[in-house]
Amino acid sequence: MTERAAAPLRRGRPRSEQARLAILDAMTELLLEQGLAGASMDAVADRAGVSKATIYRWWSSKETLALEAVYRAWSDVEPQQSDTGSLRGDIRASLLPWARRLRERPYGPVIAAFVTAAQSDPAFEEQYRTRFVEPRRAQGRAAFARAAARGEIPADVNVEVALDMLYGPLYHRLLHRHAPLTDRFVAEVVDAVLRGLDGQGVRPSVK
Repeated sequence: MTERAAAPLRRGRPRSEQARLAILDAMTELLLEQGLAGASMDAVADRAGVSKATIYRWWSSKETLALEAVYRAWSDVEPQQSDTGSLRGDIRASLLPWARRLRERPYGPVIAAFVTAAQSDPAFEEQYRTRFVEPRRAQGRAAFARAAARGEIPADVNVEVALDMLYGPLYHRLLHRHAPLTDRFVAEVVDAVLRGLDGQGVRPSVK
């Protein structure tokens, strides 16, 4: 393998950090070009200009490296606790940047591969849920709590079910690719779920 020097970063950055960032950048590029299946550790090492031993010093598997690479690449669309003053505004502010990032670059197959990997690898499932799923659900819970405090929705709305109803259709289109994940579709999903809340249709089940 012919090693290439990693692109220099700002002055004073430790070499180990420079190598780590070069690895993450290389994995992100390969994921977008070839998907998770084609982003081998050998290919990452070659593109980043490091040895495989250097990669395994920080990441135990290709999947965990890919997860961190995407997490870093998506840092600008990660959940932010912004209060728009309405539940509709808060939910749209959370979902629209996520859907747009999936359209901007071919991240859809990567996320789909993560979902598949999580089905058979409990350790990876926990990391995926902790980094990608739970932060957005936590943001959603906070938005619903603010809405309940404003009297915008009933206080006993089943928030977990409501969040599943919001994200379920988006993942359905992401995974099955039967229709585009457009801004209009996101807005329609939000409106449909909120109409259900207005009709008090998302309430705790009675046993």
